Amino acid sequence: MIEARGLTKVYAGDVAALRSVDFTVAAGEFVAVMGPSGCGKSTLLHLLGALDTPTTGEVSFEGRPLSTLSDADRTLIRRRRIGFVFQFFNLVPVLSVEANVALPLVIDNQKPALYQSTVAEMLGAVGLLAQRDKLPSQLSGGEQQRVAIARALVSHPAALLADEPTGNLDHSTGISVMSLLRSFHDRGQTTVVVTHDPQVASFAQRVVFMRDGQLVDETRLEGPSDRSALISRIIGLGAT
Repeated sequence: MIEARGLTKVYAGDVAALRSVDFTVAAGEFVAVMGPSGCGKSTLLHLLGALDTPTTGEVSFEGRPLSTLSDADRTLIRRRRIGFVFQFFNLVPVLSVEANVALPLVIDNQKPALYQSTVAEMLGAVGLLAQRDKLPSQLSGGEQQRVAIARALVSHPAALLADEPTGNLDHSTGISVMSLLRSFHDRGQTTVVVTHDPQVASFAQRVVFMRDGQLVDETRLEGPSDRSALISRIIGLGAT
């Protein structure tokens, strides 16, 4: 579904956030990208999601090289084919929970009569149908992130990209959010999560490790309850 080849991203001052990165995500896969702060994880996610463009290299989404598309076509891919979840929720504070979830469909000029049932279904799926009329400020952090997940998935995107989705949550709430993401994956949702937390990464099928702008290793996990391969690989990388 997503293929990146030779990605390099250089910012002002010749700061290389990514250095010749090759990365693929298969349809239906759950991948975690793990590494310390500043290693290039978020930059990689932004390039995969067409939020930014590489200095060199190419990202293809569903077989379409993003560099060959117009700005309008890339915007449509972001709006309809990719869902984004961020660390700080990014909800609109003056809109209700229901209106926040519906926002991508409103921006896409869909009619309320056609999407109201979809919004209600998504709110039910994340356990927040009863809070549909509340404002984000009236919710806990975990509930706000659930709203953000519902908003990201309301358009039924091909891929869900999450950047440190538990970074602003306490441990137990973060585990609840990751369990929710895993439940959507179990229904077929392609998911990529960026994290520095082994507990979060353990919910993925495959974990890719980054260091200094490069992919340095990866491992596959048997399931969310089996973290032995992940911990062993982290220990091994720490020794190199």
